[in-house]
Amino acid sequence: MLRAALLFLAMAWLGAAASAQPGEGTLRVGSKRFTESYILAELLAQTAAPHTASPPVVRQGLGNTAIVYEALRSGAIDLYAEYTGTIALEILKGSPADTREAMNAALAPMGLGVAIPLGFNDGYALAVRAADAERLGLRTLSDLAKHPELKLGLSNEFLGRADGWKGLAARYGFTQAPTGLDHGLAYEAVAAKQIDAIDIYTTDAKIEHLGLRVLEDDKKYFPRYDAVVLYRLDLPARLPKAWAALQALEGRIDEHAMIAMNARAELQSVPFDAIARDFLAGAGQGAKTQETRRGFVAKLFGPDLWQLARQHLVLVAVSVGVAILIGVPLAILVFPHVRLRALVLGFASLLQTVPSLALLAVLISMLGAIGALPALIALTLYSLLPIMRNTVTGLAEVPNGLRLAGTALGMTPPQSLRLVLLPLALPTLLAGVRTATAIAIGTATIAAFIGAGGFGERIVTGLALNDRELLLAGALPAAALALLSEGIFELVEMLMRRRRRAPPPSPPP
Repeated sequence: MLRAALLFLAMAWLGAAASAQPGEGTLRVGSKRFTESYILAELLAQTAAPHTASPPVVRQGLGNTAIVYEALRSGAIDLYAEYTGTIALEILKGSPADTREAMNAALAPMGLGVAIPLGFNDGYALAVRAADAERLGLRTLSDLAKHPELKLGLSNEFLGRADGWKGLAARYGFTQAPTGLDHGLAYEAVAAKQIDAIDIYTTDAKIEHLGLRVLEDDKKYFPRYDAVVLYRLDLPARLPKAWAALQALEGRIDEHAMIAMNARAELQSVPFDAIARDFLAGAGQGAKTQETRRGFVAKLFGPDLWQLARQHLVLVAVSVGVAILIGVPLAILVFPHVRLRALVLGFASLLQTVPSLALLAVLISMLGAIGALPALIALTLYSLLPIMRNTVTGLAEVPNGLRLAGTALGMTPPQSLRLVLLPLALPTLLAGVRTATAIAIGTATIAAFIGAGGFGERIVTGLALNDRELLLAGALPAAALALLSEGIFELVEMLMRRRRRAPPPSPPP
């Protein structure tokens, strides 16, 4: 029975990993974690869909430029919407690439190319509240630099980009120490007067909605950020009909159309796929499907609930199962050897300190894949420590007298382990599995950053849109799943306690 269970867990882990990779004939579209990128991914996928043998796979909200670019470079996705300024300064690290031809020459050795300029520029800029701009006479970035008392809240990606804060501060002489914020949350913070200036994308819908003043880049620091398609060079040959269809998007989206689409997502909560469908149907920037704004209940019990629940359960069950399969035998193996045990547990503890997004980025680079496979490996690694530590603790708590009793009865070490030590250590071991499951349920929400699904998809999208209801619609089911697992483990432990207290059967007369 135990061997069959272990075999099942191993097969499930491998099956989930294999299912994460779409077939060769499938178009795989990626996106970053902000509204416009979500919409453009849907536009690309829906444009190509009639010309592919199977529906395109859209990997939404994969994170910042580094993660999405790594997914493209490794072949986990085929294309995504990028911006010329980002390509030149962030991906090509500032190498001369003023034209599309120069960019393609620099990208070709990586197996990548730039094509299909979509027709709009979405540049970086800094913005302040209009009332503050009037009161302080803020018109340009040079004006902002003269007011070091103003608090800046900048997106974490902007703080670390080659074309971001460091160079901007040097060009204008900024002395402020900015606070790092998620791009979507920054708008709420500036509206609530918690900060005074934020970095924005010039096609963001909330600029006008919140009455912000975009400051002029008077020293011409920022380059143009024309929207283009960054793709793998093998794509046109692999899917020629889909590639030909995508060419029809060239020059079709102007700034006004993009702002209008962003506004529908951020201000009206219209789904990204509906916005893309309306635009492609010819409704353009005036697209108005007959959809009412979804309330919290509709978001919570949306049609994706059971699919996300299944994905979340698979991620947790398989990762914890594989962690048991690896962690328990390893803990038993190192238990008699004090130094080796300390070394192995120390390494497991070290894994727990690695930030989840950093670990996922490393795994994407190593495996050349996004989705379930790196997510499962990361969750398995995070589950090892509580399982191994509690297994070792449970074995150490077995009284010496009982160990010696087994030896006195003539048991071999394997028999003593199976019949005496493990049964007595089982409650402590089970507590470790319980802790690992709780950790996995929470950490699995991060898997949505690399397209692995689960309730984190709602949380990631809610962050991008600054939609509290959608955030809760993802967080509450995850919390309910954690409570359910706690209830199941509590029931199992109660049954074990009853079994230990039950009197032995009476001897036959």
